[in-house]
Amino acid sequence: MMRSMYAAISGLKVNQTMLDTTANNLANVNTIGYKDQRTTFQDALSETQRGAAGMAGTSGGSNALQIGLGAQLGSIDNEMAGGAPETTGNPLDVYIQGQGWLRVGQGTPSAAPPYTTGLPTSVSYTRAGDLTTNARGFLQTQDGNFILGTNAVPTTNPDGSTTYAPGTTPSYINVPPGSTDTTIGPDGSVSYMDQDTASPTFGRRVTAGYITLAKFANEAGLQRDGGSLWSASASSGGEIVGTPGNNGLGTTVAGSLEMSNVDLATEFTTMITAQRGFQANSRVITTADDMLQTLVSMKQ
Repeated sequence: MMRSMYAAISGLKVNQTMLDTTANNLANVNTIGYKDQRTTFQDALSETQRGAAGMAGTSGGSNALQIGLGAQLGSIDNEMAGGAPETTGNPLDVYIQGQGWLRVGQGTPSAAPPYTTGLPTSVSYTRAGDLTTNARGFLQTQDGNFILGTNAVPTTNPDGSTTYAPGTTPSYINVPPGSTDTTIGPDGSVSYMDQDTASPTFGRRVTAGYITLAKFANEAGLQRDGGSLWSASASSGGEIVGTPGNNGLGTTVAGSLEMSNVDLATEFTTMITAQRGFQANSRVITTADDMLQTLVSMKQ
């Protein structure tokens, strides 16, 4: 009789965890780039009353007799499907259409170009593309993490115009203060109109650099760090880095943001399921308590 109580208690705990996870999903329904979580259960240990037996003589054998001892948390899975895009019109907002994560981190960029030194020693990842520039023109997230990219290699054409291509050197991305018409292309290129009269590219469009994206063998294995940031883990594997549109990575869409992938209908259904599961296990405890009360009230 006490065994049923403890089994029901384990059911209360896992259903409470399911409700906690659902509550967190609902709280983040409007969080940019948030990824939904799903809770799964698995049975706990079973008490074996009799082991299984094979055929012996005239006996055809028998199955084991086991009594389950409750449930336990199986996993809390990250649902990595992309969220819906929302158009903002802000040229520095970025939506990643397809696979890939923005690479961000804390660092100490140099005072003058090239901005390839003082790069972050620890890289985090995010799908929250509400970017901005700081007082020195470095592209960063809203909480101050620098966007990591690669340098732009210029090529002068016969007609005197300049074209750019992604380089291979990791770099910060800097848009000089005072520049105008900053845009982000589908290939991750960040370009601007140079308004510095002392610059040899004055009045021309210059590519400051290319945003790089990262993908992983097991994206669901990434670890949440809070603040819409994720970090690699032993389960996710190492990052595979490239520019948008290459190596299976998605493209960058400027002027849009990725919203949360939380589905309200699913979350409300999960909430009802957790509630009913909790109620059912509570009922088991009440029933077991009534049986115990009957037992201790029996007269000799």
